[in-house]
Amino acid sequence: MRSLADLADDLAAGRTTSQALTEAALARIADPTGEGERAFVKVYHKSALDSAKASDRARENNLVPSPLAGIPVSIKDLCDVAGEVTLAGSIVRRDAAPATQDAPVLARLRAAGAIIIGRTNMVEFAMGTPGTNAHYGTPKNPWDRDTGRIPGGSTSGGAVSVSDGMAAAALGTDTAGSVRVPAALCGLSGFKPTARRVVAAGIFPLARSLDSVGPLAPTTACCALVDAVFAGETPRDLRPRPLQGLRLAVPKHLVLDDMDDVVGGAFQAALRKLSAAGVQVTEIDFADLARLPAINRIGGFSTAEAYALHRETLARAGDRYDPNVAGRIQMGDAWSAADYLDLIDIRAEMIASANAVTAPYDAIVMPTSPVVACAIADVAESAAWLDVGRLLLRNNIVANFLDRCALTLPCHRQGEAPVGFMLMGETMGDRPLLEIGSAVEACISPPLP
Repeated sequence: MRSLADLADDLAAGRTTSQALTEAALARIADPTGEGERAFVKVYHKSALDSAKASDRARENNLVPSPLAGIPVSIKDLCDVAGEVTLAGSIVRRDAAPATQDAPVLARLRAAGAIIIGRTNMVEFAMGTPGTNAHYGTPKNPWDRDTGRIPGGSTSGGAVSVSDGMAAAALGTDTAGSVRVPAALCGLSGFKPTARRVVAAGIFPLARSLDSVGPLAPTTACCALVDAVFAGETPRDLRPRPLQGLRLAVPKHLVLDDMDDVVGGAFQAALRKLSAAGVQVTEIDFADLARLPAINRIGGFSTAEAYALHRETLARAGDRYDPNVAGRIQMGDAWSAADYLDLIDIRAEMIASANAVTAPYDAIVMPTSPVVACAIADVAESAAWLDVGRLLLRNNIVANFLDRCALTLPCHRQGEAPVGFMLMGETMGDRPLLEIGSAVEACISPPLP
């Protein structure tokens, strides 16, 4: 992996070309010993190379629309592409009508000059965090390929596309951790913006109340660049905040439960490094977090809203869904209108309460996932798939439920199992959080391999 800034510098200096970067990415995807076949459901060989050649010609004439120009980027399979059926990781939608136009986030990537390399595999309909797909295969985590570990989901292929050099960055979505879980398990940075900042039109929904569109990339600065493009903002250099005097809070409730030794050790080591650098790390009472498991006992907004979307399709073609996915969506049938309205009120109450608790701090921090990636074989049974999924999303859903932005970045030692360190910011506090994250990353993250 290389940072987007390094790639852009090489392009600007003439040390490489967009065609060369694109050919290298396509070669990695096509490598029969790699994960390309499982990480991608469609590869844009011709159009990517044509776009790369056009980008190089434009650069020769000083036409460089953004720092992302000429760089290969992958898109999740729930993103509309004009003229193509949006499968969303499923076989159920093969007969659906093609999209009539690109999703706005894709249009913005194209306008920024990014080279769209292909559509990445995902958990069917984005409903699941282990990262498995019963229809198109499961790409293996870059760590411990011999064992074959889960990549995390639902943006499974997007994470592996970046970790394996098949794309320099990936478009993902995050409803309860679907950007941050695979980023953390695969040793990447991943950013979930405040949902309203990035338009989700043209993105096949999971739960409209929680869905966010965000990037997976090698570094926080890379995420900031891609996030700006997604949001229709002018990309700016990311200036890290000074660590001295920064106030970070660690909740005592829920988020530190059930950590394995690897995650616990890496997280505590990261906190010690930050404290030594002058950061004020404080444990805080955040009792509302302990309510979330009960609130989301039958899946919360995700199952309620997904069931509303899928109930007719499940009735006629439920046998064509991954049984794990179908079973989880079917939980939404247990929701009454009164339950759903209660959930809306509870969310509003908890957002107001959380705002008061977190106001004195620059960010709230926690492990992104309390465990490292397990073997794919360990989630073969439905009960294990559900249990692992709930554990992986538990800390991540906090930011979605509270309508916040959140960033994960690696905090493990190079060569060891990837562990994610998550920072949660305030609603619409995206840029400050990325600036804080960049400083934290420089203190605790391993160098790029």
